[in-house]
Amino acid sequence: MPGFFNVPAPKNEPIKSYAPHTPERAAVQTAIAEARAQVLNLPMYIGNQQILTNNKHAVVCPHDHQHVLGHLHEGDASHVQMAIEAALTARPQWTGMDWEQRASIFLKAADLLATKYRAAINAATMLGQSKNAYQAEIDSACEMIDFLRFNVHYATEIYAQQPQSSEGVWNRLEYRPLEGFVFALTPFNFTAIAGNLPTSAALMGNVVVWKPAYTQAYAADLLMRVFLEAGLPQGVINLVYADGPTAGDVIFAHPDFAGIHFTGSTKVFQHIWKTIGENLPVYKSFPRIVGETGGKDFVMVHHTADPKAVAVGLVRGAFEYQGQKCSAASRAYVPANLWQEVKDYMVADLQTMKMGGTEDLGNFINAVIDEKSFDKIAAYIAAAKADSSVTVIAGGHCDKSKGYFVQPTVLQTTNPKYVTMCEEIFGPVLTIYVYEPDQFEETLTLLDNTSNYALTGSIFAQDRYAIELATKRLVNAAGNFYINDKPTGAVVGQQPFGGARGSGTNDKAGSMLNLLRWVSPRTIKETFVSPVDYRYPFLAT
Repeated sequence: MPGFFNVPAPKNEPIKSYAPHTPERAAVQTAIAEARAQVLNLPMYIGNQQILTNNKHAVVCPHDHQHVLGHLHEGDASHVQMAIEAALTARPQWTGMDWEQRASIFLKAADLLATKYRAAINAATMLGQSKNAYQAEIDSACEMIDFLRFNVHYATEIYAQQPQSSEGVWNRLEYRPLEGFVFALTPFNFTAIAGNLPTSAALMGNVVVWKPAYTQAYAADLLMRVFLEAGLPQGVINLVYADGPTAGDVIFAHPDFAGIHFTGSTKVFQHIWKTIGENLPVYKSFPRIVGETGGKDFVMVHHTADPKAVAVGLVRGAFEYQGQKCSAASRAYVPANLWQEVKDYMVADLQTMKMGGTEDLGNFINAVIDEKSFDKIAAYIAAAKADSSVTVIAGGHCDKSKGYFVQPTVLQTTNPKYVTMCEEIFGPVLTIYVYEPDQFEETLTLLDNTSNYALTGSIFAQDRYAIELATKRLVNAAGNFYINDKPTGAVVGQQPFGGARGSGTNDKAGSMLNLLRWVSPRTIKETFVSPVDYRYPFLAT
């Protein structure tokens, strides 16, 4: 029977410690051993089919690239077309399903990840994406669970927003799914992002074609199996592996293309936007374009800051998950009066960090994602070593013989516009510019004008006037701004995530704002007693 239903109140999933002798540590070590003992086939999920092809790609551990975890089965244009057709076939029944039934599926998926599959999804992320246990826990377990639970809560808040009604009239607002299908194009670095981009759109009644990054396929496959076990009808989310241009040629030329949910590079997103613009006459409606792209995230330090807090913020912000976060600290502006102390603390911390495979939970630093990424990062470091304006403060060693390992590297430059202060590297490289303490305001302007990105950033200071000034002057420089903290670690329900400028459309994953992009409201006005005379009172004589 119909009713107005209250969903379970969401709260952030508690983060397990994985300290020695804890149950979660033992569970994830067992899951890692089980995963390494088998080689999986990773099919495409299209409608009611799991499709295997003859075009297989090995999925390996980035920190042990000779170890094959599985093989993804790549499709072609025909498979992308099949996925679209499967989505559109599923659409009438899915969009017609009562919202609480859709919500129940994703709430169940959250509980499955919190319990039955917690160790497995963390192990998959640790092995396939080379994340240590803590980084996997906050991503593939906690953040993914939070997305699912909080999105259900936000959906109910959206549906509850209704217009006022005047006497004799009932006004209603329907939040319809988009007319067509949504394309979810997801990155390697966060299992939670890979899961949230298709499910947030699906929760609001949309059908989805999902193309994960090949380097995240191992965990993506498990997520897909969890969604299906939770009761997701086949065809609602269709997971495909296809070459990017091949998929794009089919998807962006289809009249039922209704929107894209994207996380990836700015350059790719710009190309997608251009392609969509060129194809506008083809579409039934104007597609929704939602994207979170790159970052050149900053830490601004005032001369009153706590040097130890600055050093820890920089080390954690720059080097957790090898700097492969859109939000990672990659440039810092440190006043000369604090630099020596900050540097000493950083170097001391870096000397204690162990680097190696994720199977050893004592390793803080693991491998970067693949050889292409390794080579790109290594080239930046080699160029920095050869530049007279740059000093290597720590790290700088790269080795890909067994895994794609890059030491956490700290550069100091006398040139505030040096390339590593401006370009996104997406690796464990932090560049420091030391400025004179009396040049704080001028350095704020320099910071704001150095990069076209505007994703995250932070200010460290004890002087409240300095904090206020930085907050105001850097208002457009970061969509997520932190005070006396590292610029990473946004939590669903606490810090909605997204940036502007070259960093995306700032539609704030982890908030109601993002879900609103996946609905097309319809206003309904019902008049209880219709007029039977066209004449208004003012016409009376």
